[in-house]
Amino acid sequence: MNKTNNPLPNDSDDSDNSEDSVMSDISDKDACELLDADHIAVKHLFVDYARLAVLPEPAAGKTAGQRTALAMKICDELTVHAQIEEEIFYPALRKALPDAGALLDKALAEHQQAKQLIADIRGIGKANAAMDTLVAELNVAIENHVKDERDMLFSKAMAAPDVDLLSLADQMFERQQELEAG
Repeated sequence: MNKTNNPLPNDSDDSDNSEDSVMSDISDKDACELLDADHIAVKHLFVDYARLAVLPEPAAGKTAGQRTALAMKICDELTVHAQIEEEIFYPALRKALPDAGALLDKALAEHQQAKQLIADIRGIGKANAAMDTLVAELNVAIENHVKDERDMLFSKAMAAPDVDLLSLADQMFERQQELEAG
């Protein structure tokens, strides 16, 4: 998820917003806010997927292409998100907050679980009942991970005097752009 796809509401619903105006809104976000914007955006994708997955047959069969595209977008977004956390955010927290080691280890274990589910989803390739089940499992895993981050890691990060959350956000955004560009 990128800063230009900010899912948070703004004062206007103009589709004419320039890249510059969107970027100025985002430049004030710290690392926790950037990550949380990603969390919100992917939650919307999960909701969109679930709405399509619960349609009765034959309508559900007609949505396979849309569900497949959404599932792949969810996988792509979460893969990039996890990578920027693992490369930038978590190491910075581990350095500044030695007492957060167990929380960070748990977060990395949760990433491994998500990566396995993502691989399984990608392995199926086309939406079907098995993919629907895996996407639902991934949704639950991500909801739990997000809750842990919001409740424990983000509060520790915000309270830490040695963590520059604005600088981390800039680094994370730059790396996110690189990864999304391919």
